[in-house]
Amino acid sequence: MLDFLAAGTGAAAGPAGFLGGIGGFVPIIGMIAIFYFLLIRPQMRQQKDHRTKIAGVKKGDQVVTGGGVVGKVVRVDDNYADIEVAQGVRIKVVKSTIGDIIPPGGTPAND
Repeated sequence: MLDFLAAGTGAAAGPAGFLGGIGGFVPIIGMIAIFYFLLIRPQMRQQKDHRTKIAGVKKGDQVVTGGGVVGKVVRVDDNYADIEVAQGVRIKVVKSTIGDIIPPGGTPAND
């Protein structure tokens, strides 16, 4: 009688075929795909748009920095921009910290 019970438990512990081994990975692969399309891909697109916007900053643009400083661009080079925040008051900022370009007579766009 014990041999019958032992044989039954050994057969149930084995793999249930091809999908038994790979079937456990399908939900994980699905979750990775969902994370890619819902989180990673839009973030990469947003970063690309920001880099394009920052590359197009030119003298005379009104900008907002990441710290909330609003000013007018006086000079731009490869890595830095000089921003005039008040009459005769200029600050030098790293271009990548510029958050948005304000259109003339408007407020920053909420992307």
